[in-house]
Amino acid sequence: MSRYTNDIDTLMQMISQSIPQFTNSALSLLFVVVAMFSLSWQLTVFSFIIFALSFGIVRYLTVRSSHFFQVQQKKLGQINGYNEEMLNGLKVIKVFSHEPQSKKGFDKYNDELRQASGKANTYATILFPIMGNMGNLLYVLIAFVGGAAAINSWAPLSLGAIGSFLQLSKQFSMPIAQISQQLNSIVMALAGAERIFNLEDQKSEADQGTVTLSKKNDEVGSKWYWNVPQKDGSTKKVQVRGHIIFDHVNFSYVPDHQILHDISINAKPGMKVALVGETGAGKTTISNMLNRFYDIDSGTITYDGIPIKNIKKDDLRKSLSIVLQETHLFTGTIMDNIRFGNPDASDDDVYQAAKLSHADEFIHDLDHGYETVIDGDGGDLSQGQIQLLSIARAMIADEPVMILDEATSSIDTRTEKMVQAGMDNLLTGRTSFVIAHRLSTIVNSDLILVLDHGHIIEHGNHDELIKQKGYYYELYTGKKEIQ
Repeated sequence: MSRYTNDIDTLMQMISQSIPQFTNSALSLLFVVVAMFSLSWQLTVFSFIIFALSFGIVRYLTVRSSHFFQVQQKKLGQINGYNEEMLNGLKVIKVFSHEPQSKKGFDKYNDELRQASGKANTYATILFPIMGNMGNLLYVLIAFVGGAAAINSWAPLSLGAIGSFLQLSKQFSMPIAQISQQLNSIVMALAGAERIFNLEDQKSEADQGTVTLSKKNDEVGSKWYWNVPQKDGSTKKVQVRGHIIFDHVNFSYVPDHQILHDISINAKPGMKVALVGETGAGKTTISNMLNRFYDIDSGTITYDGIPIKNIKKDDLRKSLSIVLQETHLFTGTIMDNIRFGNPDASDDDVYQAAKLSHADEFIHDLDHGYETVIDGDGGDLSQGQIQLLSIARAMIADEPVMILDEATSSIDTRTEKMVQAGMDNLLTGRTSFVIAHRLSTIVNSDLILVLDHGHIIEHGNHDELIKQKGYYYELYTGKKEIQ
């Protein structure tokens, strides 16, 4: 955020203020030098020699200020990031009485910023008076040397020419001092620009996919199609059915630390697949593989017979709806938040999605109904109500595959029944992957996969797994709890 605000602001100031003033001073200096040469080239050369002696000082101060301006921009970004994090976690800070430690953290970052800013501005500020005093010194030396040259006839100089040259020497030093001052602003802006360009130079995620997604509406309803390019240049349309196959998939976030081991899943169209296991078993990682937030190390994942690496990422993700445990609501009306799943949806579509998700009841109890403005990520709504809105948002997207990532783990059992009813409506006719801690929510799944440390150790439906009397049986009967 600091790169988007502070760094861009300094760059804007350089373009709108520093560069025009720098250009103006440079042109003034050029005209003054031409006039000085026309009066006396000897005194002009003498003036250049005097200012050349100060070049080493100017260079040293500019280099030092440039370094500390870069440090200042970096520290400014750090303190802004820290402040944002502390404000977002303010309730947690208060719960654990962590205010003194938070303040110490702020003081540490603030002191580092103060030191960097102080040094940067110290070197930048002393540059202007040094150049101003060099102008005063030049004035005295020109009066002395010019007078001596005129008296001793060392150069063809009159008193009038010396007087004019003295005035020009003042105008000669002033633009140089102004240029030196603007250099500080330019250096600070370039420090910010370097951070901006580093951000812009980051590589976008690679996408070699060629298969796209399209939607066609008819009297029966809407249908999704994959547009698969053929070798002869034509395009073959394949209806999206939601048939997902993981074939011996292995994955690791970092080399030599494998997370998923030989994962094989055959999720047929309309099938509800549940993923069960302890925290860190690899449940969410599997959903990340399907979305291509990360690419697998080996094996294949196909979607309706098409390897997902051949599908454009945007189109792949458009075919998937996700309901997460932590739902984010945007500032705006409830209707806008539900319509987020499909910007082209009509008001009637929004009402229908809310009814199917069982969110319609509590929405009507609000003062302004669907026009109620949500602010602060849904701070006025309960966790269950927020979750129902997220289900309505996913429902209005009307996408063929659903992923529910522990969508009911943070709500009470009574609210869970409403949420569960909404999810059952949502999952009807769709292939779905459900990640759940509460086994009561996945009893009716067509396929339950039990994961442990990235391995599928058991699979089958609820009745089959109960008969096996293995890990799932112990979880369901309470002999073992999910950690």
